[in-house]
Amino acid sequence: MKGVVNMMKQAQKLQAKMMKMQEALGDKTMEATAGGGMVKAVANGKQQIVSITIEKEVVDPEDIEMLQDLIMAAINDALAKSQEMVSQEMGKLTGGLNIPGLV
Repeated sequence: MKGVVNMMKQAQKLQAKMMKMQEALGDKTMEATAGGGMVKAVANGKQQIVSITIEKEVVDPEDIEMLQDLIMAAINDALAKSQEMVSQEMGKLTGGLNIPGLV
């Protein structure tokens, strides 16, 4: 019975640490670019896009599809980098243990 109580206490401590980490990750950002830096997207640790920058040279009214592709590429890369950052930070917290639903 004492082992179960100990395990519950450890789980509560881990949960508290995870909540703190999730808050901190919301402040961390990852940046990605496309088109040689013409489009830049920044995502935070909550997988939210916090900014998009588009250089005026890449805006061509005759080729909107290219601009859309560059924006999607930058956003997808920023989100992938953000997810990797979260996975790495969670891995540090859980000792590399893959716990479903945490990442």
